[in-house]
Amino acid sequence: MSFLITAAIAYLIYLVLTIGSGAVFLWSTAELAIGAVLAVVVGVLLRNRFIGKDLRMMNPVRWFTFLIYLFPLFFAMAKANVDVAYRVITGRINPAIVKINPNLKTDMSLAILANSITLTPGTLTVDVDEETNELYVHWINVDPEVLKQMPRDYHPICHDFPDWARRIAD
Repeated sequence: MSFLITAAIAYLIYLVLTIGSGAVFLWSTAELAIGAVLAVVVGVLLRNRFIGKDLRMMNPVRWFTFLIYLFPLFFAMAKANVDVAYRVITGRINPAIVKINPNLKTDMSLAILANSITLTPGTLTVDVDEETNELYVHWINVDPEVLKQMPRDYHPICHDFPDWARRIAD
């Protein structure tokens, strides 16, 4: 079941990205065939990663939550762009690698968090400890005193991204 759902979603995404490329409806015959082959390949390779074995990612509430999450993510990205520009201009950079423990249970939620951190300028997810689900993040400006005073479950590096990832995929 998860193979069919993943392949169908991959095919729909492919069709949206190649719209207007031919004469049969909005696609060429070759485009439709290539898209079907690629969708089957994606379905085989990602059947247990994209949807999950228990089909939890088929819940429309999770997809709606993900769409809502894009707004705080884009806001954090815009804010980080300004901060990185300021730091580049002034030279006030204190880079370091920081270990965070977001307490996420699933691989999907960890991937959402790691990608959100990496998309935010000034941060880069370097490694994931698969046993403890801890992330190692390169941060452009680390203040060791601020990190010592932070509670264990809050990290200024990832804002409220772990809560969103938990709502979407845990």
